[in-house]
This record gives sequence, structure tokens and C-alpha cells, in this order.
Amino acid sequence: MRDLIVTENITLDGVVEASDDWFLVYDAGADTSDLLEVSRQHSAAADAFLVGRETFESMRGFWPEQTDDKTGITQYLNEVQKYVVSSTLQDPGWEPTTVLRGCDEVAGVKEQPGKDITVTGSIGLVQELAERKLVDEYRLFVYPVTAGHGRRLFEDGRELRRFALVETRAFSPGVVLLRYRTK
Repeated sequence: MRDLIVTENITLDGVVEASDDWFLVYDAGADTSDLLEVSRQHSAAADAFLVGRETFESMRGFWPEQTDDKTGITQYLNEVQKYVVSSTLQDPGWEPTTVLRGCDEVAGVKEQPGKDITVTGSIGLVQELAERKLVDEYRLFVYPVTAGHGRRLFEDGRELRRFALVETRAFSPGVVLLRYRTK
């Protein structure tokens, strides 16, 4: 069975909604090579990328148009098998993409042979996947800011869940990676 990995940028106060560009905390010219290297390692361990429709459409409108991306993100996203969970999307318009009609189909993708499946953004989808206990690992990149408002990864009213810490790692711009496995 493949692992479903949630990767999120998150503030100290738990916000994952990317409003106000809070995740761009670097000074101009800051060395982020260590952060980029870990991102490349995570991408190499995955052969599938899962998102909800809104995140997919936002990414589809940006990444395929990038021509001077030295990070490798554009190439990865253009080539990786993408899965988008949507009840309305008909033609994804960004290959290779498969439209899934719900989380039951996500469970089926996990059963297929392959590497990790990563999810990023897509807060509502991630919350539903967590509720259905389909998430195997959380990779939280904690940014040294507080947003004060915005959607959180785990909203009020969720049941108590425990996680096993498998890695902590600090990066030069003050970002800290926290990796947790679900129990």
C-alpha cells in the first residue's frame, strides 16, 4: 500500500491558508537551498500528487507557464501523475491528470503499486482525508510567523488523535520541518 503524505506550510498559530503571503518570510537573497533540497527529496519519493479542485486550478494556471524555474518544481508538476478530487471538473487540461470523484477513489489509488502520494494545500480535502484516516504522514513546514486569522489544518471539534514524531529539521530561513506518522 502506498503512503499518503500531507505536506503543508503552516504558521506558529496553526494557519495553513496561504493568505497574505506569510510563507514568503525570506529576505531578498536569503539562502533557501537546504529547504529546496528537502523538497526535491520528498518529490523524488513520490510518483503521485493529489489536490482538490480549487488548488488544482490555481496551480494549473501558474506552474505550466513557468519557463525560467530553476527549482525543478515546474518540471516535477508537469510530469508527475496528478489526481484531482472534484465532483465538477470534466477536462483537467494539464496532463497527466486523473479526476477522482471522491475520497473513496483516493483509497483505491493508495491500493495501487507505486511510491508515495503527496497532498499539499487543499485544506478541505486534507481534513476529509484525515477524518477518513487515509493520511499516513504529515510533513509540516512551520514558518516563524503568526497569521492571526485563516483556516487551520485541524479545526475545532475534531476527535483526539495521536501522532508519532519521526523527524525534526531546522532550515536556514527559520523554517522547521516536523514529520509525524499517524498511529
